[in-house]
Amino acid sequence: MTLIITLLVLGAILMFLETFLPGMVTGMAGLLCLATAVIIGYKELGYRDGNVILGGVLVGLMIGGLCWLKFFPESRMARLFASRGAAGEASVSKPDLLHRTGVAITQLRPSGAAFINGQRVDVISESALIDRGASLKVVAVEGMRVIVREV
Repeated sequence: MTLIITLLVLGAILMFLETFLPGMVTGMAGLLCLATAVIIGYKELGYRDGNVILGGVLVGLMIGGLCWLKFFPESRMARLFASRGAAGEASVSKPDLLHRTGVAITQLRPSGAAFINGQRVDVISESALIDRGASLKVVAVEGMRVIVREV
């Protein structure tokens, strides 16, 4: 019985440490300790007590997982792992390009790149094919899509 309790406590501690230590080694070791405690419980104490140990382990894992999901994301430790900064523009619409002219950098069949208003822009041609170096005019901007026509 002492071995079972020791394995259960050690497994819980290792599962908790998995939050702070990388590599999933401690989490796997913790799960192995918990599974070993359940198996030994079935062998030494019988089915009734083995089921109680298994139920306790499953309930403990569920409660621990729910507590982790509830409290960890707002903790100081989570701030070390999660980035709070923005990686780019949230708005991708480019209404300032409407009715501007530019030059095709690549062949548009029908998508490609163009140099418009002093910047490289991914565009889609209104027609099927526009050669590289052709003059273009922006005829529509639909969210991320910049639609051009050959001038």
